[in-house]
Amino acid sequence: MNFKHDLVECLYPALNGQLERKQIVKMIEKPKFEQQGDMAFPCFELAKIYRKSPNDIALAIVEKINSPIFEKVEAVGGYVNVFLNRKDVSSKVVKEVLLQKEQYGNLNLGKNEVITIDFSSPNIAKPFSMGHLRSTVIGHSLALIAEKYGYSPIRINHLGDWGTQFGKLIVAYKMWGDEKKVKEAPIKELLTLYVKFHEEAEKTPELNDEGRAWFKRLENGDEEARHLWEWFRDESLKEFTKIYDLLGIHFDSYHGEAFYNDKMERVVQMIEDRGLLEESQGAMVVQLSAEELPPCLITKKDGTTLYATRDLAAALYRKENYHFTESLYVVGHEQSLHFKQLFAVLKKMGFPWHEGMAHVPFGMILKDGKKMSTRKGKVVLLEEVLEEAIQLAREDILKKNPNLVAKEEVAHQVGVGAIIFHDLKNFRLNDIEFSLEDMLRFEGETGPYVQYTHARAASLLRKGNYQEDKERMIGDKEAWPIITALMSFPDVIKRSYEQYDPSQIAKFLLDLSKAFNKYYASVRILDDSEQKQARLSLVYSVKIVLKEGLRLLGMAAPEKM
Repeated sequence: MNFKHDLVECLYPALNGQLERKQIVKMIEKPKFEQQGDMAFPCFELAKIYRKSPNDIALAIVEKINSPIFEKVEAVGGYVNVFLNRKDVSSKVVKEVLLQKEQYGNLNLGKNEVITIDFSSPNIAKPFSMGHLRSTVIGHSLALIAEKYGYSPIRINHLGDWGTQFGKLIVAYKMWGDEKKVKEAPIKELLTLYVKFHEEAEKTPELNDEGRAWFKRLENGDEEARHLWEWFRDESLKEFTKIYDLLGIHFDSYHGEAFYNDKMERVVQMIEDRGLLEESQGAMVVQLSAEELPPCLITKKDGTTLYATRDLAAALYRKENYHFTESLYVVGHEQSLHFKQLFAVLKKMGFPWHEGMAHVPFGMILKDGKKMSTRKGKVVLLEEVLEEAIQLAREDILKKNPNLVAKEEVAHQVGVGAIIFHDLKNFRLNDIEFSLEDMLRFEGETGPYVQYTHARAASLLRKGNYQEDKERMIGDKEAWPIITALMSFPDVIKRSYEQYDPSQIAKFLLDLSKAFNKYYASVRILDDSEQKQARLSLVYSVKIVLKEGLRLLGMAAPEKM
């Protein structure tokens, strides 16, 4: 069911082959106003070809279009405006949603090929803060959308479990640490030690040298350093798992930076064998001046490796083990230069598959207009925010529906969903101001609003004793905005994946919810009439698509609220 395709097939012969079908598809527009039709084809570009006015061209095209799916086709102001046969189209759209159910909108464009998605990637021995939320929920949603698009995603949590910061943390623990305190509250205590190290290092800069020395010992396999590092890592993973369980997120791989320790020598050798490695002020680099980028550091003066070395090793490992077609890195926009360098080095190394790699950047979550900082202790813990959101949702449910049986389950679904939706409704490159109050509102552009709309649809189906019937035709003119929204869902899936933009699905869900609630307010759906079951078929279609859209954002769709 693709009415745009039907229009293309009518326009192509009418244009006598002057435009390719792909060109026609790109030119078809959605008019701003309902009275201008459901689709429009502008004729301005054709004026030079035909040496006629756009309106004369539009008039000539109208004469050649004839299809039962179009109720009316007219030429207005240089456009061919097309009006769909609403009764026929409404029936077809609802029937298709009811037949396909949650499969509606599935695309086979990924051809089941593998795509790796690197997301979340928190740092070991640091708390899982609100700052990590964006990569986590954007990456999770993109993996779900990629599946809907037709790919087979591999979800990778590239843990930040290596680097100089562990040398600093070891120094801090040895100087001020208390084993009992760390065992009682590992992340909280390790954060306190990390913050204290940076405060003391401002007064005594030599501490930074000690930190670097301990990290060198860790890289060289020092037993004490290794023992402390493993302890910090294990305790951190336990804490992270609690967050992922709350969010309903899983990973296929937890290979972090440390996993690539024994794989970097090969990468450095490969770079050297290709004549790309150069010395620069004692460090080894790959020059990228031809790419208008600064040199990519491969090893420091003291021989220690850098992020780039590890990411090169990780890229090779993933290609050799997963055989990916595409590889996405859902990492903040401040790392854009790093990924440009990474992809440029892979290209210079002669790997054509670098073209399938992409950095998916995003903006920051701000607190009172400022960036959150772990070093300075200015951090909002994600677990605490999730628990507070669940508690607020619980209180709200007790007020509105005290007899609800599954209060705890619904409070969890609404609280967690509110936080996810608040993030994903924003275009990922925009910064977001943290506000729990805004997230949890049941009206306006919020997750609870969409979830409540789904619960309302479920309630109508129960009250109306809905009997599924795919053949009933919906005749209400008020239903058309819902039909056009449902019709657009496959296109929304396509755009949201191709632009790596889950906000398109969030905006679609808001539009569909508004259209449905307007219909609910203007039509007596449960009135005993011939149209009752047809109307309930429409309600069921909305419920199916709302639930699937929420799933693609990583959210649940409560049956009752």
